[in-house]
Amino acid sequence: MPPAVLLIIWHSRTGAAQAMAEAALAGADEEGVGAARLMRAREVGADDVLAAAGYLFVCPENLGTISGEMKEFFDRTFYAVIGRTEGRPYATAIAAGNAGQGAEAQIDRIVAGWRLRRVAPSLIMRFGGDTPEAITAPKRLSGNVQQSCRELGRSFAAGLQLGIF
Repeated sequence: MPPAVLLIIWHSRTGAAQAMAEAALAGADEEGVGAARLMRAREVGADDVLAAAGYLFVCPENLGTISGEMKEFFDRTFYAVIGRTEGRPYATAIAAGNAGQGAEAQIDRIVAGWRLRRVAPSLIMRFGGDTPEAITAPKRLSGNVQQSCRELGRSFAAGLQLGIF
């Protein structure tokens, strides 16, 4: 039986969400999945979605919603996969300034149409940007944030491998 595929779909503007996605991939690789894939949202097609057993959506929250590139991914693939992904697991990781719940809620509403099921609480990392300079400054993950992302990837991959999800 081939290993379960965890597809980590990401978009980032300042590097925070990308670093979060890469840390989650490192965690999945620690679990030995081997088939975890990291793909930028604009590169993901319906075939990639259909080939995966589970999904980790990682993006920034921009103006209270998911980033435009992540929304475009959902717009582009939604109808091609609807009715073909039911019951598959998903989780989210959001890079936010001070909130994050808007992006989380938007993803939850979108994937309800795919009939995915959430298997982990949303990981919302708040970077505290409240000035233009702070918001657009390149971000680095603290050790705690990096570890949280790695653990999300590791536990998701383990759940897929063990058939828990």
